[in-house]
Amino acid sequence: MTFSVAKLKEVLKKRAVRIILLLVCALLLLLAAYKVFAGGEKRQTRYVPTEREERLLILLTGIEGVKDAKVMITEEDGVAVAAIIVFEGEDGFLTRVRLIDVAAAALNIERSSVIVFAAES
Repeated sequence: MTFSVAKLKEVLKKRAVRIILLLVCALLLLLAAYKVFAGGEKRQTRYVPTEREERLLILLTGIEGVKDAKVMITEEDGVAVAAIIVFEGEDGFLTRVRLIDVAAAALNIERSSVIVFAAES
């Protein structure tokens, strides 16, 4: 069976064939986009805390009302400039103030440079 250009043009004139080809192309495009953006190897980005963050974490988890916490310290030229704290436990004004005070004092930074978030329950 030979397939000439004339036969191909004749087949492509049919509306149903064009629709099927369009759907197949769209499906292939969706599959490729999924593979690039969502599929493939699942990347696990696990943040490894620094020694300074681990030491601060020990202090923070000793605060009344704090069950667990995660800390990230932003540094410039090896000097702490800000901290982010995400904690689990009693979410109250006093708990947040204690977290801010301890982190600011331990890192020798301004209280306004410490941001505290309660973890989702």
